[in-house]
Amino acid sequence: MFESAEIGHKLSDKEYKSEVPGLREDLLRGQYELLEKKDKAVLIIVGGVEGAGKGDTINLLSGWLDSRHLDVHALGGLPSDEEAMRPQYYRYFRRLPPKGKIGVHFGSWHSQPILKYALGEITRSEMDAALSRVCEFERMLVQEGWVLLKLWFHLSKKQQKHRLETLSKDKKQSWRVTDRDWELFRQYDRLAKVSARALRETSTGHAPWHIIPGADPNYRHITVGRALLTVLNASVPGVSEIAPVKPAEPADGLHLLHTLDLTQTLSKKQYKARLEKLQGDLNLAVRAKKFRGRSLALVFEGWDAAGKGGAIRRVTSALDVRTYHVHSVAAPTEEEKLYPYLWRFWRYAPKAGHVSIFDRSWYGRVLVERIEGFCSEADWMRAYKEINEFEEQWYERGVETLKFWLHISPEEQMRRFKEREVTGYKKHKITDEDWRNRERWAQYEHAITDMVDRTSTEIAPWTLVAAEDKYFARIKVLETVLERLESRR
Repeated sequence: MFESAEIGHKLSDKEYKSEVPGLREDLLRGQYELLEKKDKAVLIIVGGVEGAGKGDTINLLSGWLDSRHLDVHALGGLPSDEEAMRPQYYRYFRRLPPKGKIGVHFGSWHSQPILKYALGEITRSEMDAALSRVCEFERMLVQEGWVLLKLWFHLSKKQQKHRLETLSKDKKQSWRVTDRDWELFRQYDRLAKVSARALRETSTGHAPWHIIPGADPNYRHITVGRALLTVLNASVPGVSEIAPVKPAEPADGLHLLHTLDLTQTLSKKQYKARLEKLQGDLNLAVRAKKFRGRSLALVFEGWDAAGKGGAIRRVTSALDVRTYHVHSVAAPTEEEKLYPYLWRFWRYAPKAGHVSIFDRSWYGRVLVERIEGFCSEADWMRAYKEINEFEEQWYERGVETLKFWLHISPEEQMRRFKEREVTGYKKHKITDEDWRNRERWAQYEHAITDMVDRTSTEIAPWTLVAAEDKYFARIKVLETVLERLESRR
């Protein structure tokens, strides 16, 4: 894997000085074009052996570029306390550069699997699973418009030893060498073997690794500069794939929602009795010692006027206001459009002991965006897999995700719409979009069936709630949440 990086690549000072002015000019021009067009983002991943000049080259690159539009993050170490309380990829999503900018990550999602396996902290199968997730994550980024420039700075064992010894003897440079650097050097052979395998597994056509010989600074700087210029000049990225095959409409026209019994009701007396008991039990469940290391994500989707807001309020009434947050999801803002689709939802990952409630959610991509044509067919078709992966990562960090679809009949929706039109404090709840959505009822039924079929999993199931009677729906939601929490005790 590293043979060609050890054959003695060099550039003389004369060759280097003749190359730099033109390269700097081209890089700066490319950076400003990127900033103006905002059609993609560039993310530079920096990895490799200690002492191979990673910091030296990136510092120089920062001087060649306009550093105001360069986001640099060090991610090789352990997550912060805040990050440790959330799913693993939270720390990576929150540091992604927006479209129009260049980001640099020292260390990345590759670092920990490589290091942990090399040091015997995880098994080979665990590393393989982690690398598989890396590939899926990078594929998603590329499909969303991110160009990944993955740089692995390499030194032979002999070169690394010489580099560390030289720096250690220099009083002005000795601070660069730490005990950890020497500890990792002693593991060189093992780390090189594991790194080579990891790089082979994660070097793909859309996100390949570039091996950077680190011994000669001149060669290293120019090689990295040229690599960056290539991606700046590249067209908007994407992953070519076979055209997706859309799910077929049921031959008999029967959808999941048609099987719900909308005649189920509760009297006001039954409702009040059940409500008080369930809210009390829910309050105790989320205050229990066992819940402190876990968290809860409640997703509410449903027809317009199906009662999502009322169901949410009956849940929050049982919670301490300091431990939950309700996120009302609308169309993405201009800022959010500069990031991958799931970025805005990763920001709301609940930390341990807390509850995140979503009034609408990431499922908008396979519902309204699919129906209204706000994204391509390829985008919403791949979203099912990306969403399942997203929810699985949350689950692995202790986030219990429950998803509710509140269902009512077209007739009941019409009744509620008319009621809103004549009720002063409810008029704001109805919009032209609500009326337009009624015209696409059949299309939504098909999309909802596909959504449930493809994303209702054991770890993040969908619950279809008959919401013709609001009392019944609110109790059903509370019962489902409580049952899930109690089943995990």
